[in-house]
Amino acid sequence: MKKPARFVLGLTGGIGTGKSSALKAFESLGAATLCLDQIAKGQAKPGREGYRAIVKAFGPCILNDDKSINRALLGRVIFSDKRAKLGLERATHPLILKEMKGLIGKLKGLVVVDVPLLFEKKLQKNFDATMVISCTPQKQLQRIIKRDGLSSQEARLRVKAQLPLDQKRKLADVAIDNDGDFKRLDKHIHDYFSGLNLLLKGLSHGNHD
Repeated sequence: MKKPARFVLGLTGGIGTGKSSALKAFESLGAATLCLDQIAKGQAKPGREGYRAIVKAFGPCILNDDKSINRALLGRVIFSDKRAKLGLERATHPLILKEMKGLIGKLKGLVVVDVPLLFEKKLQKNFDATMVISCTPQKQLQRIIKRDGLSSQEARLRVKAQLPLDQKRKLADVAIDNDGDFKRLDKHIHDYFSGLNLLLKGLSHGNHD
């Protein structure tokens, strides 16, 4: 009996580079997709283990009146205090990765996972290949300021909190520049998807119990 072939691609980039758009492009082509930010948001909901870990690390001052996590406040804290950022990661990352692995195990074919800190946290071993979506620093800042309504200083702090894009490009198996419009990005994703589908067909035909 043939085992279903599964190829797991770790997708990353920098804030504002367009990796969310790349993930949507993969999904529209039929790939199974996961987003670690969405898993993290789920973990931060009241009653979840991640929620309890965040409250334990930061105290009740991090909560809204309805006891939900004040995400805006938490974001400001971790992007202005390196120790606070590390504390959040220690509290939640093991839970997020455990949930990610469980979800991947239920999927087959091409699985694309949006992993913001893929290289920062040396998570490459969890994936069969890695892809980085990048753009120029100027384009990155423009997108962040426009999308999130941040000041130039706030946007620069968020970019600075991540590994520089040129380093990510060197570490990734595939690097895609996204300085242009999203039609061009879609074309790049479509070409890569087609190549991976050919690879998966080969794996499926040669993979037996």
